[in-house]
Amino acid sequence: MRIALAADHAGYELKEALRLKLATQGHALQDFGAHNGERSDYPDFALQAARAVGEGKADRAILMCGSGIGMCISANKIRGVRAAVLRTEEDATLSRSHNDANVACFGSRMTSVDAVERLTNLFLATAFEGGRHADRVRKIES
Repeated sequence: MRIALAADHAGYELKEALRLKLATQGHALQDFGAHNGERSDYPDFALQAARAVGEGKADRAILMCGSGIGMCISANKIRGVRAAVLRTEEDATLSRSHNDANVACFGSRMTSVDAVERLTNLFLATAFEGGRHADRVRKIES
């Protein structure tokens, strides 16, 4: 799968850990930064990765900041993006199966590396159910 990754300074270490894990699973990764732990602004990175999804250059994106919320708000500004903050297994599966989310957002101060890896695997493996949910996603898109 083609996955765009992005993080600000607060999510940098989490992004690096997840990047290594996803690479070993054979995913094609696009890393939009941050490329170090120096102070940075999450919208700068979120928008680049979200645009890759919105333009069809990436299948999914995974974004990380301190809470995941700022990245999520920023990503959802891009047409075609449906971003969700994931903290539980239910968040990961329902965001995909019911909302066809294509961007996962994580908070490095809220969720451990192990949990992020587990939730990312669920997010990537869960299919969209379609049906009644498809009508709702179409409304979001319009």
